[in-house]
Amino acid sequence: MAATIGDIPPEALTRFRRGTVIPAHPLALTAERTLDPSRQRALTRYYIDAGAGGLAVGVHTTQFEIREAGLYEPVLALAAETAAGWSETPLFLVAGVAGRTEQALAEAKIARSLGYHAVLLSLAAFKGAGEDEIVEHCARVAEVMPLVGFYLQPAVGGVLLPFSFWRRFAEIDNVVGIKMAPFDRYRTLDVVRGVVAAGAEDRITLYTGNDDNIVADLLCPYRLMRDGAAVDIRIRGGLLGHWSVWVRPVVALLARIHAAVEADEAGQELLALAGQITDCNAAFFDVANDFRGCIAGMHEILRRQGLLEGIWCLDPGETLSPGQADEIERVCRDYPHLNDDAFVASNLERWMSA
Repeated sequence: MAATIGDIPPEALTRFRRGTVIPAHPLALTAERTLDPSRQRALTRYYIDAGAGGLAVGVHTTQFEIREAGLYEPVLALAAETAAGWSETPLFLVAGVAGRTEQALAEAKIARSLGYHAVLLSLAAFKGAGEDEIVEHCARVAEVMPLVGFYLQPAVGGVLLPFSFWRRFAEIDNVVGIKMAPFDRYRTLDVVRGVVAAGAEDRITLYTGNDDNIVADLLCPYRLMRDGAAVDIRIRGGLLGHWSVWVRPVVALLARIHAAVEADEAGQELLALAGQITDCNAAFFDVANDFRGCIAGMHEILRRQGLLEGIWCLDPGETLSPGQADEIERVCRDYPHLNDDAFVASNLERWMSA
């Protein structure tokens, strides 16, 4: 059980440091909006067989409402147990932690007891709080588990966090990574600058959560100045809601990006893919309707593949927006090279029956 970065299994930590695919794990529900354990396990097995190097459970894509529904610990336990029995190599397991300090500490202790390696720390409950209070909260949770910072976009409940916060956050010794998902170039740069200013670029691995800018984030080098010297830093992997679907091609894409970066050859084809993936994300995440159907949109792709029975969310009002299904149909038709429908079809029965 990882209480510090040094407690994380070396193979899992190495995968995380190099940069890997970490799907934000959805919640499989029945028509009665109760947990569907068979399909929940099938999703975990799909991600593992598709080549993901980690899982993020109890996060926004899993639906924050699992806490009120009494599903937080059962869902985390199900994913950890399934991964342990299915994966031949250790995955990097991230548990979402939310709420004020008392709740966050309790959730972090649950995650630690279940064998998770780090917690993704949502700060949505701290709207209106001062920077000192938020930093103190983060430091308290870091005493229990390694942290992955989380800059969640304000459109879905995130708090605006300046450069000064990210510098102080990066100074916390037990921070292992940061997921940047403000969907904003300026605010993403605030995080990168904060890590460099804290001298933490070797300890903290940056992950994109900017589902609108995935490929460009992974290709872009940052060269920033510290004490008159240039410091190079990159975003290494992705912890993404978008990467909860069509995962097998995503794994291949990240490998291509890593190879291109090492060869210093981004290439026009990768840049063209960037726009296509953003177009898909606009449909999946329901950008036209201010992200109201973002979780249901991901569910719809998984439903089409047979991994989910329906698109049900814990909140009955959370569903596809008018016109969203047509947009999803369009991008599925226009970009068939981005899906893994055949891979899922050939393995679905095995994932469901194991």
